[in-house]
Amino acid sequence: MCVAFRLCVASIMLVNTVPAVSADEDTNIWLAQSTSIDLGGDMLLGLEAQERFTHDASRLGQFLFRPSFGYKLDKSTSIHLGYAYVYSDPQNGASTNEHRAFQQLSFRVTGDGKSVTITGRSRFEQRFLEETDGTAFRVRQQLRLIAPLSEKVRAVVWTEAFVGLSKTRFQRDGLGLWRNFVGVSVPVSKAVSLETGYLNQFVFRAGTDRIDHVANLTISASI
Repeated sequence: MCVAFRLCVASIMLVNTVPAVSADEDTNIWLAQSTSIDLGGDMLLGLEAQERFTHDASRLGQFLFRPSFGYKLDKSTSIHLGYAYVYSDPQNGASTNEHRAFQQLSFRVTGDGKSVTITGRSRFEQRFLEETDGTAFRVRQQLRLIAPLSEKVRAVVWTEAFVGLSKTRFQRDGLGLWRNFVGVSVPVSKAVSLETGYLNQFVFRAGTDRIDHVANLTISASI
């Protein structure tokens, strides 16, 4: 338990190293529903939806739907192909419809899921915005640490960097987003778990950057 505690503390320090700069700030509530369906023969179907309430959590600012197909290479590694639809409705701007194709590698770095476990997710996205020319290419890299706090409750810490590989009218090149999360995961049943906590999103922009303080709640099911 001492090792788990030290790893958690080290991870929290790591994911909060974004430099303190002047930035706009907003308070959000993000809700997510995720389902993983075992299709047999090492094939997986993933379904995910997210509702993001922005501008002091007063309105639905973004909706996301992301289906995917996966294949388990072994017990700790899987590959995925998927599509995402993202509807964004900013308070002071025009709404947009975005379509994404993505390829993903999910892997376990260490641990067995019961003790301290570190996993990773590497995702390559091709982004298309309706009524806008150009394809934006982006890489997302996530590292996630899980550590048991009790028989059922687990601490969850993760960090994810979004790096643009091309510059378009709707994406900058280089580091564009950085998300950091600290929370807990609690099983609801054998197949359903609840993860909740604080998510910090740092948005790098040409003008003033933005920091989103997010109360995040995810319900995950395995079938």
